[in-house]
Amino acid sequence: MSDSCAAPDQDAALPASVDIEKETVLTGTVVNDEGELVQGAYVRLLDGSGEFTAEVVTGEGGQFRFFAAPGKWTLRALSRYGDATGEVEASRGLNETKLAVSR
Repeated sequence: MSDSCAAPDQDAALPASVDIEKETVLTGTVVNDEGELVQGAYVRLLDGSGEFTAEVVTGEGGQFRFFAAPGKWTLRALSRYGDATGEVEASRGLNETKLAVSR
């Protein structure tokens, strides 16, 4: 984990204290054009109106995770390999996605 980022290690397993029945978790990976996992990508979470909500940096495994409310969210990845945007209609539980960045 970077000293400049207060977010938890994105590659760590979901904490045992998280109740998937009650929580909404947006999780996924960032990959480049070759399908390789992208470490150090910035992933932004935008709400249904496009407003910035949160940002994390992907870990060694290219993973990211947000805890959010159920609903429509936009994920935007920014990296040295390019950018990607994806939309997620999140419900309670684990909502997984992949963002493929390119120029």
